[in-house]
Formats: sequence, C-alpha cells, structure tokens
Amino acid sequence: MKIRWNLIIVALMVVALFVAAGCAKKTTTSTPDETKVEVKDDTSWTPPPAKPQVDEAALAAEAEARAKAEAVEELSSVTIHFDFDSYVLKEEARAILALKANIMRKYQDVTVVIEGHCDERGTEEYNLALGERRARAAYEHLVILGVDPGRMKIVSYGEEKPVDPGHNESAWAQNRRAEFVVQ
Repeated sequence: MKIRWNLIIVALMVVALFVAAGCAKKTTTSTPDETKVEVKDDTSWTPPPAKPQVDEAALAAEAEARAKAEAVEELSSVTIHFDFDSYVLKEEARAILALKANIMRKYQDVTVVIEGHCDERGTEEYNLALGERRARAAYEHLVILGVDPGRMKIVSYGEEKPVDPGHNESAWAQNRRAEFVVQ
C-alpha cells in the first residue's frame, strides 16, 4: 500500500508541475518601432464599365414589329363562314371583319387576298361564282369600314380547296368560308 501512495503522490506532483508550467506568466519583449513599412499600390482603379444605354427607339421599333406580326397573324388566321347557298354576312362574320378592318387601317402597308370557298355540292361553275360572291361580300364590307380597296384582291376557289374533305354537314359547313391571305 505504501507503493500505491507513493505513485499517487508522484502523479499528483507531475500534474501540479504541468499546471504550474502552463499558468506561468509569459513575458514578451518588443522592440521599439524604428522602421516603418510603407505600402504602395501601383495599380490604378478603374470603375466598372457603364451599363449600355438602352436604345428606346430600337425597343419601340421592335415592339411595333412584334405587334404588327401578331396582328398580321390574326388577320390571316380567322376565317368567316357562310350558310348553305348564301353569301350574306352573318353578325359573327361582320364582327370578325370589323377587327380585320381595324388591323388593316392601322397597318397601311398590309395587303390581302380574300379567297372565297364553297362546299362540294353544286356544279363547278356555280361554286366558283358563289365563292366569288362570298369573297366580294367580305371585300365590300371592309371597304365600307374604311379599308382602301387597292389593298385587297379577291379570288374564288369554289370547291377546289376544302378544309375538311368529309361528305357530311359539319365538313360542308367548314368549307363554306372566306379566308384572308396576307401578301
């Protein structure tokens, strides 16, 4: 048991020695500031490049071109339809033609060909004449709405270019139409 106490005492002394060594005040010496360090920056600062100026005229021209392209697409994408053996414009057709007239009055350089179409019933000569009357009805209504007649042409295809090749009433109703092709 005596050895055990001796070992404990030695261990405690070693721990105390480490603690005392770690807590001892450390002294540092400093030298007076006899030399001054000068830092020179030889690089020159340049500001970041300025943001490019927005060309308002170019943006406006681009927006106008986009609006014109959309208007021309609308002008040629919407067709008007007619009843069987008729070239009388329905109210829906008149509303569509009013929108087309607004577009054509706004964009004076746009010209169109109005194509008259029929269904397959009737003789070829009769359908060509009816197709022309349908195209002319749309043409005359646009002239009444203020579109220059020199910017429009009419053509009749009769039954030659059906949208729906079917032989039933729904196909025939789709084929009785006037289309607008922008030139």
